[in-house]
Amino acid sequence: MTDYAVVNPATGTTEATFDTFTDEQIEDAVARAAAAAVSWGATPPAERATVVRRIAELHRERRDELAEIIVREMGKPVAAAVGEVDFAADIIEFYADNIEKITADQPIDILGEGTGVIRRAPLGALLGIMPWNFPAYQVARFAAPNLAVGNTIILKHAPQCPESAAALEAIYRDAGLPDGGYVNVYATNEQAATIIADPRVHGVSVTGSERAGAAVAEVAGRNLKKVALELGGSDPFIVLSAEDLDAVVQNAVDARLDNNGQSCNGAKRFIIVDELYDEFVEKFVAGLAAVQAEDPTNEDTVLGPLSSLAAAERLQQQIDGAVAQGATLLTGGTREGTFFAPTLLADVTPEMDVYREELFGPAGVVYRVADEDEAVKLANDTPFGLGSYVFTTDPEQAERVANGIEAGMVYVNLVLADSPELPFGGVKRSGTSRELGLLAADEFVNKKLIRKA
Repeated sequence: MTDYAVVNPATGTTEATFDTFTDEQIEDAVARAAAAAVSWGATPPAERATVVRRIAELHRERRDELAEIIVREMGKPVAAAVGEVDFAADIIEFYADNIEKITADQPIDILGEGTGVIRRAPLGALLGIMPWNFPAYQVARFAAPNLAVGNTIILKHAPQCPESAAALEAIYRDAGLPDGGYVNVYATNEQAATIIADPRVHGVSVTGSERAGAAVAEVAGRNLKKVALELGGSDPFIVLSAEDLDAVVQNAVDARLDNNGQSCNGAKRFIIVDELYDEFVEKFVAGLAAVQAEDPTNEDTVLGPLSSLAAAERLQQQIDGAVAQGATLLTGGTREGTFFAPTLLADVTPEMDVYREELFGPAGVVYRVADEDEAVKLANDTPFGLGSYVFTTDPEQAERVANGIEAGMVYVNLVLADSPELPFGGVKRSGTSRELGLLAADEFVNKKLIRKA
C-alpha cells in the first residue's frame, strides 16, 4: 500500500503509484543531505549561483513535461500549469541573480572601537513539506533561497504529487548539485516526524493547512528546531470606490477562480461599500456564472476540476451547510464529481460556520458594509491574515486601509501580482514566516556576529 499516487481529478483514474520509502531509505536520504551540506555550504556563492541558475534553465527546458504532470496530478488548466513552471523558473533565477547580496556581510556601526559584521552561514540540511496546489512553484520558493545560501534540501511533497516530486528531483540533480543536495522522500507523516527530530536536520518548512502546520510545529518545538509556516487564508477583497467597476469585477473573478479557486492567498471574502454593492454583485454573479468548469487539458480552459473528489465533497458540505444556516446562494453551488460551478454566497453572519472557514475552491462570500471603518473591521474579523486586496480611487484611503488590515500582504488596485522579489507570508493563523524576496533567504541561516577589536 502507498499513499503516493497520481489520481487524475478530471477522470478519477489512478495513473501511477509510488512506493512509500522504507525507514532505511529515509535514513539514507537524511545521511546524504547532511553530508552534502558540508561541501555545498563551503562552495563559493558564485559557484552555487551557477548551479541554481541551471536549475531555472532546466525548469524552462522541461516546462511542458512538468506542466502536463501538474495537470494530471491536481487538475490545473494546462495554460496555468505552464505559467506556474515559468514562474518557478523566475523565482529560482532571482536567487541566482541576487546570491551575492543575500550572502554578503552586513556591517554594524560599532559604538566604540573596532568592527563588527553579521555573516550569514547556512544551517545545513532542511526538510520541506510541500502542498499539492502549486507542485512546482511551492518547491521553488522554498528550495531556491535555501540552496543559494548553502543549505541542502530534503523534500516531502504532497502524496498526490509524486510524479512532480520525481521530475523536480531529477532537475535539481541534473543541474549539478552534489549528491544529497536535493533529496526527494516519499515519506509518511510518522517518518516526517522522525526526520524533523533527527539532529542532522536543522529546520523544517511546511506549506499547507492549519492542521498540518500545527502538527509539524509541535514536533519541531519538542526538538528545538526552527520552523517556517505558510498556511491558509481567507483574504478580503475590499471595494470602496471605483472609476471602472467592470474592471474591478473582472479582477474579483480572476482572483477567486485562479488555480481553480485553490490558492491560499486567493480573494475569498468580497467586502463592498453600500453604494456599489448592488451593481457589483449583479456584475460579479454574471462574471462567475459565465465561467464553466471544463477539461483542464484544453488550452482555453479557465476553470478545471478541484484537486480531488474529497476536496469537492468538502466544499459542497461547506456550501450546503451555509445555506442550511441561512446564507443566500447567489450562483453556483452545484458540482459534477470534482467539477464545481463558480459559487457565491450572501447574507452570511458571524453565527454561521462559513464565516470563519476558508473556502478552498471556486466559491466566495459577499458582504455589504457602510463605510471604510466597517470594511476594515470585517476584513480583520477572521482567524487568518495572509493576503488582502483593496480597491479605491483615493490614495490616502488606500494608505489608511493598508495600515489597518491585519495581513502579511496588501495589494492595492491589482490582483495576481506575485513576483519573485516580493515577500510572501502572513500573520495570525496564516503562518509565521516569509518566502520569496530577499527575506526568504534569511529564514534558515545563522546570522553570525563577528566582532573585532
